[in-house]
Amino acid sequence: MLVRFLASAAALAVATWLLPGITLADGDNWSRATTMLIVAAIFGIVNSVIKPLFKFVTAPLIFLSLGLFLLVINALLLELVSWAAGQFGLGWSVTDWGSAIWGAVIVSVVSFVLNAFFKRSEQHR
Repeated sequence: MLVRFLASAAALAVATWLLPGITLADGDNWSRATTMLIVAAIFGIVNSVIKPLFKFVTAPLIFLSLGLFLLVINALLLELVSWAAGQFGLGWSVTDWGSAIWGAVIVSVVSFVLNAFFKRSEQHR
């Protein structure tokens, strides 16, 4: 569970670093890292509570789009996390819909790769 959390935090950090539309407030490295960890915690809660509801309600769209609608769901969840981060006064935000879509792609790919890597390393122990 800790590995998944850290993988999500790393994936969000990569998206924040790569995309100019996903911003992290200036500050020292410690405060920026703390902000990213809190955002990752919010992201984890949103993914575990709200994402299953979105997937259930939009199941026909997911089926008809051959799963591509999951990208829209993930972008909406990033927007929701951005809103929640703003409510908590965190300095992390998604500025536009395009950044949310690309952020969803980056977070999905990086999370997949990191989780696969850590699963593989656990199997070799």
